[in-house]
Amino acid sequence: MQPNEFAEILNKPLSQELLNRDITRLAYVARDGTPRNVPIGFTWNGSEIVMCTPKNAPKLPALRKNPTVALTIDTEVHPPKILLIRGRAELDVVDGIPDEYLQANSTYEMTQKQRVEWEAEVRSLYHDGMVRIVVTPNWAKVIDFETTLPSAVEELVRQREERQHR
Repeated sequence: MQPNEFAEILNKPLSQELLNRDITRLAYVARDGTPRNVPIGFTWNGSEIVMCTPKNAPKLPALRKNPTVALTIDTEVHPPKILLIRGRAELDVVDGIPDEYLQANSTYEMTQKQRVEWEAEVRSLYHDGMVRIVVTPNWAKVIDFETTLPSAVEELVRQREERQHR
């Protein structure tokens, strides 16, 4: 997929709506060679997906070994809206709490008091810093089950149309 192709997909209104959600599923290959898929908070800065994790997270050695990842951002309604993204993870060890981590968790419903308590807990827990997992997309597909479908379903629709026109 060419950069202008996935940029066009990521700029669609539905993609932008999904990129403003809170959680993505990060798929990667674990160090033992088996697949992993974990939910993780994220932010979209207009060109990259940024996720933050503790420095001791088991996914970090795996991502250092094989930085190829896939992300899924979707809805819980019918028909589902799905944004699929592929890219390479770059790891950025930071002191303190990355702004993206606080931003990724800013949409959760909390009272002001809860927010202050949560942020204090975060700062005490991650006092040694965190790791930013930065993914620059190199492939994307948006599926809404109205105008776009998974490729296998598109093929079935095409085959059905051929059968009906015989």
